[in-house]
Amino acid sequence: MRLILLVPFICSAALTGCDVNTTVTTTHDEEKTREVLDHHMAAFQANDLEATMSDYTAESILITPDNTAKGLEQIRSNFEGAFKAFPRDSITMTVTKTVVNGDVAYIIWQATTPTFKMVYATDTFIIKNGKITRQTFAGMAEPL
Repeated sequence: MRLILLVPFICSAALTGCDVNTTVTTTHDEEKTREVLDHHMAAFQANDLEATMSDYTAESILITPDNTAKGLEQIRSNFEGAFKAFPRDSITMTVTKTVVNGDVAYIIWQATTPTFKMVYATDTFIIKNGKITRQTFAGMAEPL
């Protein structure tokens, strides 16, 4: 994906009337976004807390319907709870849709655990410099 940014340069008062628009081209590596997403999904499904946390930074934010976790400590706490709810050897998880566009990854998924079924869940990830900087999650669960 190519982003074209128009950067206006305002010249000093000595050069009045000198507005110049310069085009700067930047690209984002969608392969890197997909790589981070794939790593994150594998780490989550393996209940590997350290591998999961390696995808985040101290500035990362995770927003869920119940909480906004900011930074590594709060995000770690979120995943400690999630791993209890989704025990590694007792779940089936299916990703039904994946979209990667630039630095954004979006998934729709379902899962069955020993105590509930996640009938519909969705996560959106903003990935910069190989790390998840922002993530949102929402889902609908039914008890078994």
